[in-house]
Amino acid sequence: MGDKFIKLGISKEIVKVLNNNGIKEPTPIQEKSIPGLINGADLVAQAQTGTGKTLAFLLPLIERINVQKNSIQGLIITPTRELALQISDVAKKLAEVKNIKILTVYGGQDVERQLYRLKSGVHLVIGTPGRLLDHIRRGNIDLGKLRVLILDEADEILKMGFLDDMEEIIRKTPKIRQTMLFSATMPNEVRSLGKRFMKNPIHIQIESKNVILDEIDQVVVETTQDNKFDTLCKIIDEHRPYIAIVFCRTKQNVIELNNRLLAKGYNSDELHGDLSQAKRERVMKKLRDLKLQLLIATDIAARGLDVEGVTHVINYDVPRDVDNYIHRIGRTGRIGNTGIAITLVTPKEQNQLALIERKIKQNIKSQSKDIKAHRRERGGKKNKRKKAIKK
Repeated sequence: MGDKFIKLGISKEIVKVLNNNGIKEPTPIQEKSIPGLINGADLVAQAQTGTGKTLAFLLPLIERINVQKNSIQGLIITPTRELALQISDVAKKLAEVKNIKILTVYGGQDVERQLYRLKSGVHLVIGTPGRLLDHIRRGNIDLGKLRVLILDEADEILKMGFLDDMEEIIRKTPKIRQTMLFSATMPNEVRSLGKRFMKNPIHIQIESKNVILDEIDQVVVETTQDNKFDTLCKIIDEHRPYIAIVFCRTKQNVIELNNRLLAKGYNSDELHGDLSQAKRERVMKKLRDLKLQLLIATDIAARGLDVEGVTHVINYDVPRDVDNYIHRIGRTGRIGNTGIAITLVTPKEQNQLALIERKIKQNIKSQSKDIKAHRRERGGKKNKRKKAIKK
């Protein structure tokens, strides 16, 4: 097994790690990008989460790092702490066979500990723009010998206002380097980055939206604002999700909804921008250890969230636009698995839902009364379930 990865240029030692983690064949983005990246080419790739893009850039990066040189050779810039940690988790599994030293940097961490790690030698740094730039300005991070620069989810980095920080970081890197840019969408600002900081990049576009949608059973449940919470509870009790992510538009909605669910005895927790880093990490650990059934989250907090076992996504509030809709439901139905995405819609949200349906070019089936009917409709499509866990 793994012959296809070997043909792409990945070493047998790394392929063995992939196989041990259940990864046997490359995804389309990996097949298209890895050969050129291993040979040092620059790359601009448009791809959603769930397409395998993390391995598409990590595999050639790991192959290109020389552990005999005690310097930072790879830098990955991500928009959020959660995404930085997820990439770091994957990278550490791959890097272990080569003894590559990895440091993840983001706000809220112990700076002294980061400094100690940097002084002891690091080959790969993964982090968010603000904390990375702080270390660079203080002289803690030296990018003078950097070989590979990766910008992941570049559109989100721009949306969060980090364009100037990112450009300053890029200017601190050597002119002769390999640069990879990954983005779900390609606004003009992202295209401009590619033109200004890359040399004859390979361009790849993975038509992932339909792939994601095909893997997910989408349902609309009509309700009213007054009945929305009771409708959600009914859905949870009827579907009994293994793990569900429930999306709200605002931090306040997340906090209020989580408190109401906890008061009714559900095993839930919250994820939003106002949490301390220690609290965020505790929530993520519970989720990954399968000790949490319901995660109530905002879009930004859950950006790039990739957790095994998410069987349901529930849009408690209709997303603001189609990109957020695709991003949200992409947390379930990961590669090779089916998932369920349920959107609660009130009369005031019908127009927003109609806009999303036009953009994805399909009508989402509506289910206003009988939730059990949906489960009968799905027939043979089954995911592992467990009863709603109550404390």
